[in-house]
Amino acid sequence: MNTPAKLPKTPPVKILARAAGVALALLCAAAPLRAQKRADPQKLAHADSFSMILLGDPQGYTKYDINQPLFELCTLWIADNISPLNIKAVLCTGDLVEQNENIVRNRKMLNQTSREMWESASRSLARLDNKIPYIVSCGNHDYGYKSSENGMTRFPEYFPFERNPAWRDICVAAHPNRNGIPSLENAAFEFSDANWGGLLVVTTEFHPRDTVLDWAKKLATSEKYKNHTILFMTHSFLTNGKNSRRIEKEKYKLADNNGADIWEKLIRSTPNIRLVICGHTANGNGKFEDNVSYRADTNDAGKTVHQMMFNVQTLGGGWEGNGGDGWLRILEFFPDGKTIAVRTYSPLFGISPSTKHLAHRDEPFDRFEMTIARE
Repeated sequence: MNTPAKLPKTPPVKILARAAGVALALLCAAAPLRAQKRADPQKLAHADSFSMILLGDPQGYTKYDINQPLFELCTLWIADNISPLNIKAVLCTGDLVEQNENIVRNRKMLNQTSREMWESASRSLARLDNKIPYIVSCGNHDYGYKSSENGMTRFPEYFPFERNPAWRDICVAAHPNRNGIPSLENAAFEFSDANWGGLLVVTTEFHPRDTVLDWAKKLATSEKYKNHTILFMTHSFLTNGKNSRRIEKEKYKLADNNGADIWEKLIRSTPNIRLVICGHTANGNGKFEDNVSYRADTNDAGKTVHQMMFNVQTLGGGWEGNGGDGWLRILEFFPDGKTIAVRTYSPLFGISPSTKHLAHRDEPFDRFEMTIARE
């Protein structure tokens, strides 16, 4: 005759713990669900608009460990606002790090090694992975050892194509970098909208080579994309301040094409490039108007080309301050299919009721509209 196996006795303490857990679960289920209250929620001007978020050069955040959470705050804010702002993409003007490949820390200007800076940039942008595409125009500090002594960069190592699934269906072209590796340093991303039609965002390496400009021009004027509105990104293009001009000469060993060259060889003669975005230049005097710039010129086809520089790395206390006070730009694409409204906003100030009155920049150079006529 078989004797039934004896079941182990559950200790009374565990029985009480399970009962408490069940009671807590029932209590939570019965309580009304509450979302965190936002101190300064942002809204689109039009319900049918979409937006893209512009981040200035983040190097001031990543070069000091105490500043790094501010960059992560910016990307967390973006992730939190994908739905209310209908965000299609994040654009970054480059210089993710202060030095691309250096282990000797210059304590007068940073306290992180290059690896630690790249890890910080990677950690911050990881908040957007699997959620939304982000597009970076690598800057002079992202190459060489300290500042573009050569074309070596760690960018493809930390930001391989497979990292973010949000790139898979929209990245439609890429061109090899200076090391012959296909990389998101030179890449094109396609978007579509019922009111705007086809949009193509093209980003390029710092001081792009002639082969990169040729690739971008052939892509933009191809049968597939000739009717798309093109937003072109590169790190160095405009000087800062109200009397902005295209950069003509810089003292870097990577001296292929500067801003004036890019205009003459690509932008001016490509009719559907209608907006250029860059970073790079800045002033440490703490004045916002000296760290941004804008100009508009007519291309060979008679179309207006808007050009905008945004780099706020010194606005949190100068070159060795907090990296930029969290300032970013919300680019709202209106449902009229031709207007882009620019707003300058700081999640750092907007996160608290006591500082939200500081979170908006309303000067003419901070808040304006651009018309992309689509004749």
